[in-house]
Amino acid sequence: MGAAPDEEYVDHETAAPAAKRDLRLWLRMLTCVTMIETEIRTNLRVAFDTTLPRFDYMAALHKAGGPLTMGELSRRLMVSNGNITAVTDRLEEEGLVARFRSPEDKRTQFVELTRDGSALFRRMAKDHEAWISSAFADLDEAEVEQLMELLARTKASVRRNLAGRGGD
Repeated sequence: MGAAPDEEYVDHETAAPAAKRDLRLWLRMLTCVTMIETEIRTNLRVAFDTTLPRFDYMAALHKAGGPLTMGELSRRLMVSNGNITAVTDRLEEEGLVARFRSPEDKRTQFVELTRDGSALFRRMAKDHEAWISSAFADLDEAEVEQLMELLARTKASVRRNLAGRGGD
């Protein structure tokens, strides 16, 4: 079994009234995500002089396994075309991505990782995975599986009950 929570530390969700069960759950989940994301952002900045949005951008290109249109990249990352253009400009200047126009439609631009970009992303991804593993190091395999099952049920509940109201 994993380590017990720090007995002396009382967090906001624990301090919330017991009657507000759903709010306490939301705050606990949000706190965990925020803590991990803050650590990842810091580690990316210190180790690679980069940002989480740049890492996510490169991850989307790596996962695609080939060029993506700027629009497709924007949709996959759920950010505006303007944000994608700005990140693309900077990564292109650094030689980490290459941009080219579609031969069929000159208005359509594709982007892909360069050899240097792929090499850098693989190094970042390896460290990123280690940072995530470190965050969950106190959980044993059974606890991770239990948490995955509970989060799957949570995700299904959220999807079902927020359907039609912007959920997903």
